[in-house]
Amino acid sequence: MRDSSDAALVRDCLAGAPGAWDAFVARFAGLFRHVVDRTCSQRRLELSAADRDDVVAEILVELLKGDAAVLRAFAGRASLPTYLTVIARRTAVRMMKRHDPPPAAPAPVAVPAGAAPDQERRRADREEIERLLARLDAADARLIRLHHLEGRSYGEISRITGLPLGSIGPALSRARRKMRGTPEESAGSADGGARSPA
Repeated sequence: MRDSSDAALVRDCLAGAPGAWDAFVARFAGLFRHVVDRTCSQRRLELSAADRDDVVAEILVELLKGDAAVLRAFAGRASLPTYLTVIARRTAVRMMKRHDPPPAAPAPVAVPAGAAPDQERRRADREEIERLLARLDAADARLIRLHHLEGRSYGEISRITGLPLGSIGPALSRARRKMRGTPEESAGSADGGARSPA
């Protein structure tokens, strides 16, 4: 039965079974794209193919957050596609709010005398980013540069680096944790990175 095979697939993903995550993405990527397209239509938005890929990738990231808490919460009380549709739509709506028209700009505010110009602030910000990037290996630093400094979409990064689309979000999350020097990244490295299904 499909329900039992879906439950087994979730268990394999949580256990880090080889190929389980790839099988999960292959099984449900089409569903996630359908949810994104339908949500776009309901909100009267038009997304490029690259932007749609970004939303789908963010859905996959959402499933892996907090040691795959969303997948662990699946108790089999509903069908897995129904459960994932709810998660995917919630994530898609949150992402698409970024595409809503911006609010009216506030009245101009006078800049206090002696305030640092924007150019100087940007230079300082970039120096800080470069300092943080020095904590990363070459592969992680490249991902951060492509996404945060060059503004590349997940789809573009996948094409440039050859990484699977579904792995871009988790890789960026790990790189950001390394930049922040959070303890959980060190713990994840020590146990072989078993937190993220292969």
